[in-house]
Amino acid sequence: MTKIVCFAPGPKFKGGISNYNTSLAKALHSIPGNEVTIVSWSNQYPSIFPRDTVDRSSKEDLLQGTDIKVYYLTDYNRPWTWAQTVSFIKDLSPDKVIMQWSVSIQGIPIGYMVKKLSLVKSIEVILDLHFVRQKEASLIDAPLTKYGIKHADTYITHAYNTVDELRDVIPQQNLAVTETGERSSEAKTVIKLYHPIYDLFKIKKDFDVQAFKKEHQLKEHVFLFFGFIRKYKGLHYAIEAFNQLRQERDDVSFLICGESFWNTLDDQKLSTKIKSALFSVATFFLRRNSSDEKDYQPLKKLKDMDLGDSVMLVNEFIPNEDVHKYFQVSDAVVLFYEFATPSGIESLSYNFRKPILATDVGHFPETIQDGVNGYLAKAEDIDSMVTQMKRILEHPIDDSKFAESISSMSWANYAKAIMHS
Repeated sequence: MTKIVCFAPGPKFKGGISNYNTSLAKALHSIPGNEVTIVSWSNQYPSIFPRDTVDRSSKEDLLQGTDIKVYYLTDYNRPWTWAQTVSFIKDLSPDKVIMQWSVSIQGIPIGYMVKKLSLVKSIEVILDLHFVRQKEASLIDAPLTKYGIKHADTYITHAYNTVDELRDVIPQQNLAVTETGERSSEAKTVIKLYHPIYDLFKIKKDFDVQAFKKEHQLKEHVFLFFGFIRKYKGLHYAIEAFNQLRQERDDVSFLICGESFWNTLDDQKLSTKIKSALFSVATFFLRRNSSDEKDYQPLKKLKDMDLGDSVMLVNEFIPNEDVHKYFQVSDAVVLFYEFATPSGIESLSYNFRKPILATDVGHFPETIQDGVNGYLAKAEDIDSMVTQMKRILEHPIDDSKFAESISSMSWANYAKAIMHS
């Protein structure tokens, strides 16, 4: 029997990393002879982090039908729980510990746990890198990232540009890159894989798309923005591009579904005010530029551009059981990012056989094939974005093409590469 620990936010938390870790655990669990345990944060961020990260909406249990156990142990703000987590994991006697790396602020606790676990020669400590270079750079990102990741035995990346970033952060390490999962005996192995296609959320064949469109006054063609509203995701560009498009066509709607990242707590509460004030002071001194993402308000453009009758806005966290609705009524998913690491929304879109309209940044040119699974626009170029939105309407992509283009991006293949020795 092979024992595996998946360390990351458990399924009670919001967001892509929680969904990702849950999917990974299920994929590894499905391989005969594997025993999988999820060990999770109980609190992922510093106490001053002014955001609610717990999923309080979903009713669907994403681990239903498995015997995967979840333990919420690690509190960012209580360092003794980091040591307790290490002891707990050691007591499980795992063969592999797979830890998700997605934000540099977690560098100290993750670095501590990775270093301690890597001293146990019977454990392979694997870091699954969703990024190396932080999206919103601050003065402490580089040292936290280096400390957090340097002691791992093996790395997983989802794109070759992440491999390049890893070499920059730990230049003293000899790295051997593979796409099969075969481990090198002479260097630290980097398994270059991909962001697997999410299968947590299923297409509901009995869902009445036309009835939903009629109920919500959606027009014939629907563009979808889905997920947390963050500045780097470029919703402001998408709104401007859609505004130009709808001036030329009267058969298009824009569906915006997602929670404003920095607007999840009651801002009238004293505790929220204190957290926000302390967080603002900290970010003011640490960030590299003068902009503050908490001031990012792209939804104001909807009123400024009088887009009310052309836009459906669901400005809240979407429960697991409702995710399928918004993808099934859409023609394409809009990812006009300013910069990008492999995207869970991209993976989710392919799961629902929806093409992507993205910008030519980050990994997107690696994963999006023109006319096969989407179209690429030039970054920060509204006219180019409008052109690609027109293309998807005039030259829709046959969803049968998806089967071939994404067949190799399954969780099963991903899990097999991890288990390769």
